[in-house]
This record gives sequence, structure tokens and C-alpha cells, in this order.
Amino acid sequence: MSNYDQLAKDILSRVGGRENVNSVFHCVTRLRFKLKNESAAKTEELKNLPGVITVMQSGGQYQVVIGNEVPDVYKAVVKAGNFPSEGQFEEEADNSGKKVSLFSRFIDMISGVFTPLLGLLAATGMIKGFNEMFVSFGWITQDSGTYQLLKATGDSLFYFFPIFLGYTAIKKFGGSPFLGMAIGASLVYPTLAGLKAGDPLYTLFTGTLFESPIHITFLGLPVILMEYSSSVIPIIIATFVAVKLERFFKNVIPKVVSTFLVPFFTLLVIVPATFLVIGPISTWAGQLIGAGATSIYEFSPIATGLVIGGLWQVFVLFGLHWGLVPVALLNLSTSGADPVIAMSFAASFAQIGAVLAVLLKTKSMKLKTLSVPAFISGIFGVTEPAIYGVTLPLKKPFIMSCIAGGIGGGILGYAGSKIYMIGGLGVFGYPTFINKETGLDFTFYMAIVASLIAFVLGFVLTYVVGFKDPAEKGAAPAPTPVLDPNPNNRYEILSPMAGEVVQLKEINDVTFAGEHMGKGIAIRPTSGRVVSPISGVVQTVYRTKHAIGLVSDDGVEMLIHIGQDTVQLKGQHFTVHVKDGDRVNPGDLIVEFDLQAIKDAGFETVTPIIITNTSNYLDVVGTEDASVQEKDKLITVLG
Repeated sequence: MSNYDQLAKDILSRVGGRENVNSVFHCVTRLRFKLKNESAAKTEELKNLPGVITVMQSGGQYQVVIGNEVPDVYKAVVKAGNFPSEGQFEEEADNSGKKVSLFSRFIDMISGVFTPLLGLLAATGMIKGFNEMFVSFGWITQDSGTYQLLKATGDSLFYFFPIFLGYTAIKKFGGSPFLGMAIGASLVYPTLAGLKAGDPLYTLFTGTLFESPIHITFLGLPVILMEYSSSVIPIIIATFVAVKLERFFKNVIPKVVSTFLVPFFTLLVIVPATFLVIGPISTWAGQLIGAGATSIYEFSPIATGLVIGGLWQVFVLFGLHWGLVPVALLNLSTSGADPVIAMSFAASFAQIGAVLAVLLKTKSMKLKTLSVPAFISGIFGVTEPAIYGVTLPLKKPFIMSCIAGGIGGGILGYAGSKIYMIGGLGVFGYPTFINKETGLDFTFYMAIVASLIAFVLGFVLTYVVGFKDPAEKGAAPAPTPVLDPNPNNRYEILSPMAGEVVQLKEINDVTFAGEHMGKGIAIRPTSGRVVSPISGVVQTVYRTKHAIGLVSDDGVEMLIHIGQDTVQLKGQHFTVHVKDGDRVNPGDLIVEFDLQAIKDAGFETVTPIIITNTSNYLDVVGTEDASVQEKDKLITVLG
């Protein structure tokens, strides 16, 4: 059993079981369920599951926020639920009787179409961005083979976007994926694009916004040849109609010949209809939407930036940011640049600034533990762990990050910064601001300035305004440190277990190895006992029993974390002999664990002992001995 199999089973049981799931897929950090009956889900139990950050119900979706491990959890969910390949399956009728608003259905449709492509969009965009950056730095030239090959790699997805969208869109609508790809491929067929080079037969709508030269006809009907590479709306509408046609032909064509006659008649109808009607009308509609968004931006770029930058994280909370994705893609395909998504760029930096302030200011070990990975993932633009796990529950840090993000967006609007491609998130987003024509210009550098200002403001505002530091559930308040009677200000911490001494930097956990939680040392235990290493108070016994927080009478705070990733055992193989607030003395038994059973379950047993308030002291020095017994001297804290 993988580390995520049990979590997947727990999630499925709490969303009402496999029979309550219409569909499931995932984005960067969330499992996105469509449930038949959301009231059957045990939301509070889900929120309390180890490995689940929070639960959101938005846009007709039941979203379980996991964090960076969501791809692995998703695979385990597909396996546990015995769902079809990739977990994407045609939705069954919703028998709950619950009405979903048109807007919620739109958001669900957009997210379902674009989510499978997010990783590839970011990857190819990063290649495009770095390619232009290399040219700007003078490392390569535009006529070099290196540039051309990287350009082909980066442009491949966006140029043939209708083919990829044809696959994801028709799958979302419940049709045959390869049928959608065939429709998309027809839209970017090279020969048709070449026909526009000659003189037109005649022109339609002369003198209007929709003036269109006609180069070919189909059965005597004029075909308006438009540029469909990189387009979005035409293929989505075409696949939606194609699914209706496909279902109709399946009902009227005998099954013995349906394998080839159904796609035959579907393509024969939908492709000409797309070129004759759907394509031109949807393209014009898209151009009007793009023009409308641009006009709002041009009316007041600063005000638009303040609004989008300030509210972007709120949009993310409710999934509303998906409504702006098609607008950005339309702008990129029609004008080659987009200011809308660009103005949200600083929001993620404002968020991690607020998280850093929380990390440095909080006294809660649990919050520190959440803040470190949230900060790291936020650097790369994945802010859901920061939002749901840190800033939103504390309220004020989230508000401060929104203010900082709004100011960053206003700066971007003032500078006229735009993105010229869809690319990476966070720090990988900088290359998307490079204008191919002007290179590293003023707008590019202002994007860097805006993100740095948003980061600093998010940090300063959160640190100064502060927040209500959450006490660990059921935890006794930390005792007030007494004046140290030791003139040398040395505090001795004894070993809580017997075993081999391991340096923190050698363990396979970046949070502990990087001393993000504080300095200390680790022990690979030889027996399944943990005893108190100090005279003091039990501050926190984690509900999964794998970790315990203590505070000495001298005010030294420490965390004993038994094993790595053992939170996934959910308390199995652990027996705790103390509770929050208990008084302990050196050698008192506090935890017992089945060492062999934990090893057999596939978990590393090396146990970090961390001084979590390291910043209050001059240094924390571990023993130089290769092994220790219970109550041997382990750590010296220098005051």
C-alpha cells in the first residue's frame, strides 16, 4: 500500500463513497469532485483528515485542498474508487435535485477544460519565456538553430491549441476525445490558412466591424477563413455541438456500423458548420470580449490593477479566476499581449510575504510546520497551501496580503506591464513579461519591482498588524520563563530515547534538514520508548501521536517528531502516556511506539529533536557522541 492509499480511502468514504461521485479530477493543489449529493459529504471530518488542508464548495464543485502532493493523492483516489483511466468519466445524471446556477456551470466547464492543460501550458510558456530571455541577454540569436528549436518546442502547444482543447473540451462534455482532436486539427489545417494569400472572390459586410473577404465557398455558401491557431472559443463551442450530434447519430445508426459511421456523419456536419457559422461568430464574440476587457483596462490601468491584484486571491478561493483565463487567452491570440492576468502577478508574492511574517512571529509549532512548505510552494506560484493553511484561518494576514497584492497590481497597471505568453507561476513567471520586440524594457523591470514591493508589504503589514496566534487545541499555555540561575546561561537537554545519533542535515526531510523549524539533532531509535528530556510541561500532543511538544521550566521549547511522514499512520503503532498540560520530569515515559511495525509499514524511524525557539538563543549544540542512551546529555542550548 502506498503512503496515499489510506488517505484516498478516507477521502472517498467522507465524500459519500464512490457511488456519490459523478467525476473527479485535480488541478495544482485540489481534488475537484462533482458529487451527486454534496450534503452526503462529511465536510468537517474531511477538513480534520491528516493530509487535507481544507475543503471548498464552489462553482458546482466539491474541492478538497491537498497541496503539492495532489497528483499522488489523485492517483490513489482513482485507484481506490476504481474510476476509469485518469479519473475523467462521463457524468451521470444528478439525482439530487439541486439546481446549479449558470455561472457555476460556466466556471466548472472552464476549469474542467483548462485544468488538464495547466502543467503543459506552464511548461511550454516557460520554454518560450526563457528562450526570449536568452536572446535579450545576447546568449543566442534569433537565427540560431538553438533559438528555432526552442521556439518550436514552446510554440507547439499554443499554435495547435484547438487540437489540445478539442481533446479536453469534448471529454468534459462527454464525447469521444479523438473526435474533438479531429475538429481542432481541421481548424489549423495549413492548406486552408494558405488560401487567404490570394485575391478574394468577394467581400462580406463591407465597411463594418465584421468585414470579411471570401476566398472559398462550400456548396455555394461563403466560408470566412479566420485565424484559428491559438484560438479558444470556436473549438469549445464546436465540441459542445459535436457531442450533441454524436449522441444523435449513435441513437439512429445501427450499432454494427456505428464505429465508423457515427464519427463520419458527425465530422461531416460539424466541421463545415464550424467554418461557416460557429467559427466566425465565436471569433467575433471573443474579439468583442477582449476589446471590452482592454477598454476597461485602458480607462484606468491603475484602478484595474488595484482591483484585480487585490481581489485575485479571493477569486482563487471561489474558483472565479477561471472566468478570466479565457479573456487572457483571447487577448494573447488577438493582440499578442494580456494585461489582465499580468495584474494578478504580484498577488502570490504578497501572499508569501504574509506567510513569512506568520512563520517568524507565531509561537505555534503546528503553524510553523504549515508555514514552511506553504512559503516554499508559494515562491513558485502555488499559493493554495498558504491561503487555506495559514493566512485565511488567521484572517488578518490574508487581508494584509490582499492589500499588498492590490498595490502590486496598481504598480503593474501604472507601468503598463503585460504578459506575452502563458508561462510558469511565481518566480517562473518573470520571463512571460518579456516583449519580443523590445526585450528587457521598463515594463519588465516594473514587474520585478511590483512583485518585490508586494512581498515586502505583505510581510511588513502582517508583522506590524499582527494576528491572533492560535493556541494548539487543548494545549496549556507555555510557562513564563524564569530568570536563569545558571550564570553561564547553558541549558542541558537530555536524550529522550536510545539510538544512533544523526545530524539533521543528513535526514531526508527538507524542513528539518534545513533547520526551518529550528536547530537540533536526530536519533535513529533502537527501542520504542520516548522519555521526557527535561523538567517542564507537555505543550502539545499531536492527535496522530507521532509528535509531541514540550516546554522546559527554563523556557526552552522543543519538538520530538518520531519518524518521517509517520503522520500518515494516524496514530497506529503509537501509545501516548501524557496529555496536554501534564507536568513531566527527566526520564518520565511519555510515548511508546512499535518500532518494527513502523519500519514494516515503510516509514523511516529517524527522530528529530528540535529546539523550536532557537532564535531566542545564541546557539544550539548537539552531542558529538555516535550513540546515546535515554537521559544521556544530547543538546546544549546557549543563552
